[in-house]
Amino acid sequence: MTGNLIGQCFPRHRSVEFKKFLGAIDKNVPAGLDIHIILDNHGTHKTELVQKWLLRHPRVHMHFIPTSSSWLNLIERWFAELTNKQIKRGVHRSVKSLEDAISAYINHTNENPKPFVWIKTADQIIETVGRFCESISNSGH
Repeated sequence: MTGNLIGQCFPRHRSVEFKKFLGAIDKNVPAGLDIHIILDNHGTHKTELVQKWLLRHPRVHMHFIPTSSSWLNLIERWFAELTNKQIKRGVHRSVKSLEDAISAYINHTNENPKPFVWIKTADQIIETVGRFCESISNSGH
């Protein structure tokens, strides 16, 4: 809600790394707030390791987007900003150099954070999804 970013770079995308990232989110979000994470359906996000972690952290709520949906457009927009303003402008001769550039961009952004905001309300999005589901349910296939 504030626009502050929490980011980490990992060499692999497994449930072990995802659980570490969840821990960083949990640590950085004030204790009195619930955490709602919108994410894709990657298998890494659904493993037993992650499920056990979630049971121990009931304030964290995972919301999986439909496959091929555009609900992650705001996150994709942020990655486009990172790419255009930081990665394309630099010369990265190592993975560490690239990771340092990403961290620097996150830190710079957090100096004056501005949240990305959805234009539509949750009700409008749910209504659109409902219309889509109804249209494919009555498609005759």
